[in-house]
Amino acid sequence: MERQVQPVLLVLSGPSGVGKTTVARRLLDENENLKRIVTCTTRAPRDGEQDGVDYHFLDESAFLRRLGCEEFLEHAVVYGKYYGTLKSSVHDAFTAGYDILIVNDVQGALTLNKIIREDAVLGGALQTVFLVPEGVGELRRRLESRAEDDKRTIEKRMENSVTELKQQNKFDHVIVSGTRDEDFQQVQCVYEQARDC
Repeated sequence: MERQVQPVLLVLSGPSGVGKTTVARRLLDENENLKRIVTCTTRAPRDGEQDGVDYHFLDESAFLRRLGCEEFLEHAVVYGKYYGTLKSSVHDAFTAGYDILIVNDVQGALTLNKIIREDAVLGGALQTVFLVPEGVGELRRRLESRAEDDKRTIEKRMENSVTELKQQNKFDHVIVSGTRDEDFQQVQCVYEQARDC
């Protein structure tokens, strides 16, 4: 008789600029049964981002309407923009037997962690991963090299990262970021170990 495999709910987080999106893309490319939950945001798309693929891009009134209807599992305001994870997205993928990947800011990940741990079905599937830079200097270098933010925004992100880094002990796994390949391999290892349980 074949063993029933418990799906995995993998939450990947860390400060802005640490490389979460890069790791997530590779995980999805390499793991057929892993599906990314596309979260909602009111921020504008960055170059190359697609609605429904990278995020569900909503205007503020549409986001607040969904919030009022209690459609979000979690939501947060980050850098003045709303972000949220739809309940239906998580439950639909999980029910279909897929492993789930959620890439989230630190505040959202901690909220998800609290809510999901209390859920009888989802709680046993959850694995949280915090990706940290080798140091704040490296984080600044990464933020500046991606050339997406002005100097003021970078300073705000750096300021927030100090608070976010203090939250790492609230995650199941903490991975110190190295190269893109190293980051992927370490998160892949966490995922595979969770699949084997």
